[in-house]
Amino acid sequence: MTAPRITEADPFELPEWLGLGEVEWTTESPLVGAGLVTGRLRQDDHSHPADLLAADRAYPVVSLPDPWRTPAHQAWTHGEVLLLEIDGRLTLAVPGHAFTVDLALEGLRRLARAVGVPAHRFVAALRL
Repeated sequence: MTAPRITEADPFELPEWLGLGEVEWTTESPLVGAGLVTGRLRQDDHSHPADLLAADRAYPVVSLPDPWRTPAHQAWTHGEVLLLEIDGRLTLAVPGHAFTVDLALEGLRRLARAVGVPAHRFVAALRL
């Protein structure tokens, strides 16, 4: 098994359409209790992968290597979310072991802030 390729994502390099109107985030995998929730951001004909990762999950495998966990917690403490690119997918590294609806929505709210738009422009469709 190959280690995932992880780099920090720059919110200013995300697609411009994320800041232009209403954006829907739809989960592609179940949310509640998951350590990784795959999803997709959509607006009209545009689409971009966007996942949520519980940064502190350690079993059955470590979800995020130690060098990334501290920045994830630091960003969260400052009201932000660490944006990563993991194997080519935008990934929001959220402190915690498993997702709840509230934690997922807070991560999404912080993504809206990172791209400079009001959170009310983001709509979430969740698989529970």
